[in-house]
Amino acid sequence: MVRKRKVPMRKCVATGEMRPKKELIRIVRSKEGDVSVDPTGKKSGRGAYLLKDEEAILLAKKKNILKNHLEADIDDSIYDELLELVGKEKRLT
Repeated sequence: MVRKRKVPMRKCVATGEMRPKKELIRIVRSKEGDVSVDPTGKKSGRGAYLLKDEEAILLAKKKNILKNHLEADIDDSIYDELLELVGKEKRLT
């Protein structure tokens, strides 16, 4: 009998959708208050997940969703990095 592996699900803070963790990207705030993109999903700190989707990222930026969720100021460079990552993913598929 082949066991089905449980797919870890996470909720996108922008859209509110539950999706497999692989379809989302994690943004993390460290204890020091530094906010960074966490492509591995393994950094320690408070994390928020966003869909790997341009619209979700822009929505989060417009509504300051990450700032509220992580309780930290989010630099525009974080959003630029996210959009760049999503752009790369699109080109690869």
